[in-house]
Amino acid sequence: MLSNEQRALIKATVPLLETGGEALTRHFYQLMLGEYPEVRPLFNQAHQASGDQQRALANGVLMYARHIDELEQLGPLVAKIVNKHVSLQILPEHYPIVGACLLRAIREVLGEEIATDEVLDAWGAAYQQLASLLIGAEESVYAESEAAPGGWRGARRFRIARKVKESDEITSFYLQPVDGGALMDFHPGQYIGLRLELDGEEVRRNYSLSDAPNGREYRISVKREEEGRVSVHLHDEMQEGDELELFPPAGDFVLRDSDKPLALITAGVGITPALAMLKKALGHGRAVHFIHCARHGGVHAFREWIEEQAGAHPQLLHFFCYSEPREQDDSHAEGFLSRQLLAEWLPAQRDLDAYFLGPKPFMAQVKRHLRELGVPERQCHYEFFGPASALEA
Repeated sequence: MLSNEQRALIKATVPLLETGGEALTRHFYQLMLGEYPEVRPLFNQAHQASGDQQRALANGVLMYARHIDELEQLGPLVAKIVNKHVSLQILPEHYPIVGACLLRAIREVLGEEIATDEVLDAWGAAYQQLASLLIGAEESVYAESEAAPGGWRGARRFRIARKVKESDEITSFYLQPVDGGALMDFHPGQYIGLRLELDGEEVRRNYSLSDAPNGREYRISVKREEEGRVSVHLHDEMQEGDELELFPPAGDFVLRDSDKPLALITAGVGITPALAMLKKALGHGRAVHFIHCARHGGVHAFREWIEEQAGAHPQLLHFFCYSEPREQDDSHAEGFLSRQLLAEWLPAQRDLDAYFLGPKPFMAQVKRHLRELGVPERQCHYEFFGPASALEA
């Protein structure tokens, strides 16, 4: 339990975190990944290189310090952290490593004059409080997944039953459990954790589930990123019949029950979780406006399937926008998704639910357009790696 004096010390560090949080978390990751190789598989090195991981952690630490007296205000942030941890199988034994490196980073970045023994003791107690909260929440999710029909705990071996090219960049992998058992259901929008061994090194990644649950197999649809170590391996090396390990589904970016019109707005590989959401919504007879942006038809995955669904479900309207169309391409608009286009393609009544996902600039633009068009902010949902404030820049 934190004392009043310790709470005051934590809150006193907020201005320092606001200005220097990323420097602190950058040093933290250097310490931890350099000295504790056992935790390296839990972190995507591409996110390290881009700075996304450092910014996300800095934001989390800052929010925790700001709300040290009212932890209930951290509900949405805690849910995101828990789901991400569960998808990668963060376990109680990882927390002491993180805590030790965080305290070292605070001392070494802020210096002994600021990061006194009393400040470090306060942050040590605060970290232990947060760790206990997360460990308890994560154990609840692990236990729930294990107890669910077709569920499991930890890693489970899956076989690639089918490998289907969806576009010039995206390939789908249909994954069936090697043990032949049933599969737990998931909420449309969730993702799974994947574990592979590449060149003798363990790596873990998250991929959205791109089809509705059916109890037999999962589908992920992966974009090949030339600098993406895992995506290149999946595209080039993994073939039908090959095996890998999966962790149970997780994620809080899920389709919520509602009778309001639904807008699914995606770009690039951001389409993948929206496919499962669309399938569920159509099954409930819900009106859907499906808006997808791509560079051109060659990289537009699942177009034929969307058009088939529109032919079978009159309540589905679909719109495609290509920023770099080829001569043979046919789309509803060219260029980037403007506010004017979005206004035309959304339902006239702005009391709707909007879910959007894609590259960060696209999401920032959509978030701004939706606000300007009068869609209630509480009805706008997105998934983003990093502090949400970055979408406002």
